[in-house]
Amino acid sequence: MSTGTTASVSTHVLDTSIGRPAAGVAVRLAARAGREDGWQALGGSATDADGRCGDLPALPEGTTRVRLDFAVEPYFERRRAAARQDAPARRDDGPGAFFPEVAVTFAVVPGEHYHVPLLLSPFGYSVYRGS
Repeated sequence: MSTGTTASVSTHVLDTSIGRPAAGVAVRLAARAGREDGWQALGGSATDADGRCGDLPALPEGTTRVRLDFAVEPYFERRRAAARQDAPARRDDGPGAFFPEVAVTFAVVPGEHYHVPLLLSPFGYSVYRGS
C-alpha cells in the first residue's frame, strides 16, 4: 500500500499475557521531516477486535521519522476490571500496567510500508518491523 512519494504505516497490538489481540487500545500517530524537526500530530485511532488499527492517517510528504503512541493503561484497567468480576481482589494486585504508555519511534523512507506490531503484557512489551 505504498503511495510512491511517502511512507505508510500500520500496526496491531497483541496481548501476549493472554494470547489474544488487544482491542480498544488508543494509538496516536506523529511525524517529522528530520531528526531535529518538531513532531506533527497527525491523529489516531483505536485497535479493533482483531487488535488492528486499519485507519491511521496518511503521512505527509517529506516524513523521515514516525512515532506511534499506544495508550495501554486503559486497556489493562478494563481487563483487570473484567477479571475482578470473576475473582476476588488479591493483596498483590499492583497497577494495571507497569508501562502505562508505549512510544515507538522509527525512521522511514518514501515509498515503503511499515507495519509495526506491539507485543504487550502488563510488565513488558516488544516491537518489530513486520510485513
